[in-house]
Amino acid sequence: MLTTINRLFQDSVRRYAAQPALLHKVEGKFQPITYQELADRVRAFCAGLVALGVQRGDHIAMISENRPEWAVADLGMLSLGAVNVPMFTTLPAPQVEYIVADSGAKIIIVSDETQLHKALAVKANVPSVGIITMDCPADPGRGVITFDEVIQRGQSAPLSDYDQRWQSVEPNDLASIIYTSGTTGDPKGVMLSHRNITSNIEAAYDVLRFQPGDVLLSFLPLNHIFERMAGYYLPLSVGATIAYSEGPRRLALNIREVEPHYMMLVPRIYEMFQERMLEEVSKKTAKEQKVFHWALNIGRQVVERQQAKQPVPPWLALQRWLADKLVYRKVRNRLGLRRLQLFVSGGAPLPHDTAEFFAALGITILEGYGLTETSPVVAVNRPGNYKFGTVGLPLRGVEVKIAEDGEICVRGPNVMLGYYNKPKETAEALDAEGWFHTGDIGEFDEDGFLRITDRKKDLIVLANGKNVAPQPIENALKASPYISQVVLLGDKQSTVAALVVPAFERLKQFAQERGIPQENADLLAHPEVVRLFRQEIDRLSTHLADFEKVHRFALLDHEFTIEDGEMTPTLKIRRRVVMERYGDVIQRLYR
Repeated sequence: MLTTINRLFQDSVRRYAAQPALLHKVEGKFQPITYQELADRVRAFCAGLVALGVQRGDHIAMISENRPEWAVADLGMLSLGAVNVPMFTTLPAPQVEYIVADSGAKIIIVSDETQLHKALAVKANVPSVGIITMDCPADPGRGVITFDEVIQRGQSAPLSDYDQRWQSVEPNDLASIIYTSGTTGDPKGVMLSHRNITSNIEAAYDVLRFQPGDVLLSFLPLNHIFERMAGYYLPLSVGATIAYSEGPRRLALNIREVEPHYMMLVPRIYEMFQERMLEEVSKKTAKEQKVFHWALNIGRQVVERQQAKQPVPPWLALQRWLADKLVYRKVRNRLGLRRLQLFVSGGAPLPHDTAEFFAALGITILEGYGLTETSPVVAVNRPGNYKFGTVGLPLRGVEVKIAEDGEICVRGPNVMLGYYNKPKETAEALDAEGWFHTGDIGEFDEDGFLRITDRKKDLIVLANGKNVAPQPIENALKASPYISQVVLLGDKQSTVAALVVPAFERLKQFAQERGIPQENADLLAHPEVVRLFRQEIDRLSTHLADFEKVHRFALLDHEFTIEDGEMTPTLKIRRRVVMERYGDVIQRLYR
């Protein structure tokens, strides 16, 4: 059915007016905003934008953390027929300026003082751009007005004018330009229409069966299309409630406070949860550790049979019930996952060990696959029908094929309109038959489940001509409790090498038990530590061909971070940046 984001939202307001749409922290407690209250703010903000001279089709940039004002601003501009150009809050001012200039944004909406400084730096070079701030005071002399002032300007506007505006927006109208973070080069503005996004929402109903009153904890940035579609538009379209996390440092607390039914996260967050849980277990008594690992082993046995479509024998089912009573249920309750229906993972490959670990504890993580250009979901595992190591079955209405060179191609109503101001790049990505070429390499298994094997451009071609796909090997190595991050190397070289970031807390525990100095420089150079990582790499590489195995490695003394530019805001490693930054280390590896 062709529809718009506006119509999905307004239908929910009509059906669930008195129910909470949003939850946000006010003076230390989560407070609700009902669907009707949200709708009133959206109407006022839309009218306020009109009073500022914003017209249908204008572009508005936004840099803000997840919060109610994000939803009000987004739905307000969409109601007007304007186009949202959202950005990561971690972007530096020059990248913000590039996106504002490239998109032709008329206004920048910012959250706090940090983002306001970026907007003012942009305005110094783009004087025509207006600034709306959520948290800072107005500064008329520099063209800064407050969010509340926009709403106040719009509160006296006639209701009929607003209704006419949102109803006149068409499914094929442009809704958003989302600039991909990219691992190389300038970001490209992906143009998504209302139809692109709403087709993905409707197809996702088959998988994420939100019910009115269900709570989703929103953590991933809303400017990322994964959270925006699945963690914002989708729940609001069915009367569910969105609670806003206060950020990474308070995520665990927020989960316990909210007790969500659903969450969308990237794999690195699940890995961190797993690492912390195992770290906590390692500090318990020997008896408690033994019980936990017994229960985990029982869970793994059950999961292995389920994955193999084999029946679970009564003796194992009984042990599973006992393990749930003694361990799993207590773990879930302590973490705040008492009501959890499922987690969803996207943005990067989910390590097999992490997926199995959570499944063994009775916590389902559905891994999916998508791109900004596909609004985003292409394929996803289903509750009760999932396979580790795959991204599931294609979504309803989405066509997927594997090209002769192994590249995954996608066609359907969710595929973007194109790249803004980039006809050449658009033509390269979208062929004449409407297939979007993803740049990912993959295959279908015998049951039609899609498996991603690597990025087309990330393939390592050794000097002997053999191709090595780094991502599956990196994920296998990260199953080690001592390895936090890893980047494979070897293009045009004779063997594969790796840069390895240790899991420092676990490594220091290892060192303490053996009386090894714990200062990073001394620690990483110690023969016992080097031997430990050699053993871990070899232990997790038995399934690989010899040319795929890591023959040389270097241990790094700190993690790759977004702040240092080594990771994208979606926690993907920027290989080119890492290789440039550690060029001298890599040279020594191959010397």
